[in-house]
Amino acid sequence: MACLHAKKLLAYTGAELILGERQMTKGFRLVSFALVVAGFLWAGSLLGAWQAHRAVAQNRFGQPKTVIHVVLYKWKDGVSDADKEKAIAGIKEMAARIPGIKNVWLKATRLQLRDLSGAFVIEFASPEAAADYAENPIHEAWSKSWQQLRENSLSFQVTNGD
Repeated sequence: MACLHAKKLLAYTGAELILGERQMTKGFRLVSFALVVAGFLWAGSLLGAWQAHRAVAQNRFGQPKTVIHVVLYKWKDGVSDADKEKAIAGIKEMAARIPGIKNVWLKATRLQLRDLSGAFVIEFASPEAAADYAENPIHEAWSKSWQQLRENSLSFQVTNGD
């Protein structure tokens, strides 16, 4: 009879749960609910800790043995935009033709010295590739025309290698 009464109560309210032939007490339901919430909070904190660890792992960096050639320059007064574009395009052409050039950067996004017009960077696979570039006839021909267009330039080479 108690079981039949509990089933009717469940059907009527939709809120009562039956365990065997007995209804769960409010205290038992409250503890169960608290345990479920605690489980979700614990799982959320584990997921958060895992995500934080992943974010730290994404910030790892390397120290490649490549050579970076950085050039800061100032155009001469009166150099046309077409000549400027041709000189910069020549850097891409050299990169395509001279072995050992890995990457080029051609647009300066920030120049602290106001006198400068721009900067470019060439990455070489090795110190030997950088030395070969300096003596390559393609570079020498480009450099000759480059020197006619620039008022001044500073160049640096940076590496993590020996």
